Parts: sequence; structure tokens; C-alpha cells
Amino acid sequence: MTALERNKEAVRRFKQCQGTTDQAAVMREILAPGYKRLRAGMANLAANAEGQNFPSPGNGLRAAFPDRVDVIEDVIAEGDRVGMIWRLQATHRGNLFGIPATGKRLDIWEIGIFRITDGKIATGWFMADEVGVLRQLGVNLPPRSDGRRVMPEPPATGEFAEEAVRILETAAPGVEQRNKIIVARSKTASPPPADRARHKLRQWGMQHMRDYAEANGVAHLEPMHAFPDRRDHITGLIGEDDRVWMLFNLRGTNTESFYGLPPTGCRVEMAEIGRIKFDGGRWTESWYYADGLGMLLQLDALHFIDAMPKVPFG
Repeated sequence: MTALERNKEAVRRFKQCQGTTDQAAVMREILAPGYKRLRAGMANLAANAEGQNFPSPGNGLRAAFPDRVDVIEDVIAEGDRVGMIWRLQATHRGNLFGIPATGKRLDIWEIGIFRITDGKIATGWFMADEVGVLRQLGVNLPPRSDGRRVMPEPPATGEFAEEAVRILETAAPGVEQRNKIIVARSKTASPPPADRARHKLRQWGMQHMRDYAEANGVAHLEPMHAFPDRRDHITGLIGEDDRVWMLFNLRGTNTESFYGLPPTGCRVEMAEIGRIKFDGGRWTESWYYADGLGMLLQLDALHFIDAMPKVPFG
């Protein structure tokens, strides 16, 4: 087994042991001393519930989702980093950060980005589809008793795309390196149009907001329109075979309408991940996934969730 395969196996075991009788023993084996969770999957829900005296949703949220099952969809690795995406499937049977049990079924994406040291997991960064949670449960974010809203804190790392491309071009050439350069170029001010010839977009980063926009004829008021000074920060690239995962922060000032929301003048920053596939050197497919709830918190636009098309789950 190669070092990359060992790293991926450690991350798979991290997810597969959760909720089992072997969890504690497996975690002792695969977690490095001082393991640090850099971000929780439902970080915005948790931060806005803090200090509100709500019952704990339990380890792995299992007090809220006792029948939780995580289905691993994809794993990618390069160097000391591993990315994994899974589907969290469960029934909402207990209090979830102030949301009383609804009895509804939940089926959402969650992503983890891990760093491995000497075969053990040193850090984990997670992001779950929190807007999807609220849509599928048919609720909005519960208000804090102090009236505050806690904003997300994107990582203070990374480079603007032009600098990321320059750094990538100094590394040893190869297919995976070439693919990463093409992906990083997509975030520059003038990306070459040929890079994404016959490209198919599988999912928008803020797909829930896009659903609303398409249902209401405002899809043209997308992020590039709403944040005209947008300049994204690339915080990581993971390449393996014909796949690249790009971690980046959308940065910009909301000076134009965003999918029908009036401009706020707010400076925002939101974490997003792109999963890109290549075929014979051509960028053929993309799938994006963003911190949509973090964006709505920064724009003071949680009411937008109530206007989104309902999701037919349970």
C-alpha cells in the first residue's frame, strides 16, 4: 500500500468508525497527539446556538440524528492532505442547535479536508450543507436570546490566483501539476476560455440560492454580478490522477443585487470548494460547494431561506 493509500485509509476509518462500539479505539489509533478540528461541519449552526442552553446534539450529532448513516462518495489525496465527501443521511429525532425534533429525513453533503502526519490525522476541517439542513427540516436558523448573529471566520491563508499559478509553475511538471495550473487560472482576472471547453457544471456553489433564482427569473444576478470587485483567494489544491479539488474563499463587496437581494455594501468572505474532472487534458466537469449559510449571515439575509423552494424530504 502506498503512502497516499494509507492516508486515504486512515480518513476512511475516521468516518466509518463513528457511531460504532470501536470508535474510541480506532480514534486512538488514527488520530495524532494534539489532533485539532479546525472547523466543525455545522459551524454556523453551532456558533449561533452557543450559550442558548439548548440540549447538546451529542457526539457526531447522534442525539439529534440517532440513525445517522454517512455514505462516502469520493476521496482524493496528495502529499499530506486528504479530501473526502460523504452524504449524511438521518432522521431528525432530537434537538439540533435549538431546532426541536421534526421527524423529517435529512440527506445532505459534507466535506472534510484532513492533514496527515506520520500516518495519523493531525487536523480536520469540515463543512456541511447547513442551508440544506434548514431547507429539508423546513425551518430557519433559531434566533439567539441575545439577538446576535455570529459570522463565520474563513481561514487567513492562501494566495490570490495569479500568485498561486506562479508558484505552481515553478514545481516539477506533470499531468496533475498541469491540471492544477488550469484550475488555478480559472480564478485569475482573465482565465483562458479554452481551459473549460465543453465544461459541464454539475452543481453551483450556492445551489440552494441558485434554485430560488431560477424559480424567480433572477439567475442573471449571480455572484459575479453581485460582487463586481470579487477576487477569490485560493487556500489549497489537491490533485490526483484526472481530478483536482480547489479550496478557495470568495471575497468581494456586495454592491449589486444578489439573486434579487438588495445590495448591502457589505464586504464578505465565504469558503468554497470546487471538484474538477479532466479527460485527456480537457476540463470536462465541475461541482462546487460553498458556505451558503455563512454568506447569508454576512448579508443579514436569513429570510432568503424562507423564500427558497421547498425540498421534498420526509
